[in-house]
Amino acid sequence: MQTRPTRPFLPLIGVVIAASAVVAACGGASGPLGTLPVPSSSAEPSVAQGSPDVTPEPSVDETTSPSTEPSGSTGGSSPTPSASAVAATTVVRAYFWLDGSEGSAGILAVLRDVPSTKAVATAAVNALLEGPSTGEAARSISSLVPDGTQLLGLTIDGGVATIDLSSEFASGGGTQAYQTRLAQVVYTLTQFPTVKGVNVQIEGAGDANVLNRSDYEQLLPTIWVDRPAWNAAAGNPAHITGSADVFEAAFRVSILDGSGKVLADQQVMATCGTGCRGTFDTTVPYTVAKAQYGTLRVYEPSAKDGKPTSIRDYRIWLTPKS
Repeated sequence: MQTRPTRPFLPLIGVVIAASAVVAACGGASGPLGTLPVPSSSAEPSVAQGSPDVTPEPSVDETTSPSTEPSGSTGGSSPTPSASAVAATTVVRAYFWLDGSEGSAGILAVLRDVPSTKAVATAAVNALLEGPSTGEAARSISSLVPDGTQLLGLTIDGGVATIDLSSEFASGGGTQAYQTRLAQVVYTLTQFPTVKGVNVQIEGAGDANVLNRSDYEQLLPTIWVDRPAWNAAAGNPAHITGSADVFEAAFRVSILDGSGKVLADQQVMATCGTGCRGTFDTTVPYTVAKAQYGTLRVYEPSAKDGKPTSIRDYRIWLTPKS
């Protein structure tokens, strides 16, 4: 397998300095906090949600090995929520960190059902700040956003989301941790097609720097799957999108059932490779007897001997082809 150059983390000096100044002014943990800005109660302008994600019903949050059925299910197709349930909630994404070996660790999308609201961007950020669920944490999913971080304000103007976060956001972890939490915020807000960039403020202070997803490509796994999200329904055939930086743009996608049996394995080509990150959008048909949780596995065959490298597994919901 080729050796990839290490990409340096992008220094966001303006934001870090502004955040440090605020923390110093507040006196730290041992001193008075002073007067905090009042959290914004106004909803941001409506944003387009893009392609909706689909979750199996009922949802499941397991801390053990994957089961073949969602909690309470009797098998068959994923149950269809009632019209009232659909109207009462909406699905948003929060982006966390999935740990793993070199080439497989990176930013990960998870889904959250939130009360139906026009302020979906605010709902998505609040879901991010709540952190991973117990079941997600048991599967090596974590957040680099510090506990106690609060959303103080969010506005969207001309495709740029300006987010104001409390001083906890800038505390601890070093440069890499800070870059990762910035990436989590940027990816969470830019899930909406009408949000093209993000300006991060800390307690109302910061600069005009606008961040976007391309600023954090170094925090993606070698092969990054954005859809389906973790635990989401893959469809049949499975519709899979993301980006990859692999040798000659080629990699493979496998679908495994709940017992680990390989149901499908096919080559996929990204739009760019060998030192550049290209996108991909593919479908993978598979055959399964009943609905169940399974695994979407992406990997790069070694250029030397064909052995799988940069393996990344995503938990997904599989259904028989209708």
